[in-house]
Amino acid sequence: SSGKGKRLLGTCTVTRIPECPQESPEDQQRSECMLGYVPVIYYSILLCVGVPVNILTLVALSRLAARTQKALYVYLLALTGADILSQLFIIFVGFLLETAVFHREVPQVLLRSVSMLEFAANHASIWATVPLTIDRYVALCHPLLHRQISYPARARRIIAGVLTLALTSGVPFFWWSDMWRVSSPPGILDSALIWAHVVIIYFLPCGIFLVLNSLIVLRLRRRHRQRSCQGEGGQKVPAGAGRLGKTTAMLLAVTSVFTVLWAPRTTVMLYHLYVASVYRDWRVHLAYDLSNMLAMLNTAVNFFLYCFVSKAFRGVVRDVIFSLSCVLETRP
Repeated sequence: SSGKGKRLLGTCTVTRIPECPQESPEDQQRSECMLGYVPVIYYSILLCVGVPVNILTLVALSRLAARTQKALYVYLLALTGADILSQLFIIFVGFLLETAVFHREVPQVLLRSVSMLEFAANHASIWATVPLTIDRYVALCHPLLHRQISYPARARRIIAGVLTLALTSGVPFFWWSDMWRVSSPPGILDSALIWAHVVIIYFLPCGIFLVLNSLIVLRLRRRHRQRSCQGEGGQKVPAGAGRLGKTTAMLLAVTSVFTVLWAPRTTVMLYHLYVASVYRDWRVHLAYDLSNMLAMLNTAVNFFLYCFVSKAFRGVVRDVIFSLSCVLETRP
């Protein structure tokens, strides 16, 4: 049977009746989808849960940003907005509409345009976390400098620049080849795009997260040792010195979850490039589908991380839900 692949997700689709009774040798060698309707159900649930949850996160963070005037919430707002774009372009437009609903061939130009938008949204979602990480590093390791340079207006300019670069980086992926449908081995352009993608979405941001988070943890440990020495010497210790703050804990949680959820997809893409093709090996096909499902989960988990770490965020979410319920009750 034949079906349509997905450019960024690359996942299997609903089986349909072949238009031609005779399959070509290439079709006979194509790897089968082992998950059936599971991806359709999974992405539908992820979309139905993830988008409302991210909208709720957006409203709560907007209230916190207006209340506190902290640059932190500007960065978190940008991250949440980019996650919503990823869910709409990659899951809704790219997968559910393009492959699971239409059930027919889509014009190549439209496919490539959607692919470009998917990669742009994906890159924006990931790189929105980088300024947040840098801001936390400066706040903990260079507090005096942080007071001078960290304010909402500057954060908005930084986010605008980062998102512009991230969206522009999606343009070359207009020529991205669909791993599930292309039977030929990856060429020079395919290899260049795959490497560019894994560097942009994983190796480079994870490298930044690893270095800066390590420096943050080392600084906190050093402060903790100094606090212990001062306590033993009878000196007064500043409150909270050496402790892991809520904001830092939130940052470490967000970056750690991203690193874990995106690692399988990065591994499978490089395996496809150098070892076995998604098109021909059902095991690689299955691993690719599962790794994409894990990666897309990253767009919906931040709300729960914020609720777990931040009491202030939980309080605002509770107020938003209460206000919404009151509005609904007053309607005739």
